[in-house]
Amino acid sequence: MRRAVAAILFLASAVPAFGQPPTIALAIRDHQFAPAELSVPAGVKVELAVRNEQAVPAEFESTSLHREKLVTAGATISVFVGPLDAGTYEFFDDFHPATRGRLIVK
Repeated sequence: MRRAVAAILFLASAVPAFGQPPTIALAIRDHQFAPAELSVPAGVKVELAVRNEQAVPAEFESTSLHREKLVTAGATISVFVGPLDAGTYEFFDDFHPATRGRLIVK
């Protein structure tokens, strides 16, 4: 688990070679976000690659990030966020409100 967190932090803090924001993978499976908590550095724009591994549609929604996107079954979407101030930003699946995650910006 520590290696996965370290890899996410490395990718989030890496300077992209072609001016593209770093991409962080986020899955939706069994009505849960995996991982449920992501860490990114403050002041950096990032792309969240959200893959719905379920047989039903899901939604990536965040009031604090001002984002709402449908993720059809088996599909992957991109959600660009940032640069963000330090803090915690919650996201959820509006079709299944108990499905929640957090983006921690440091």
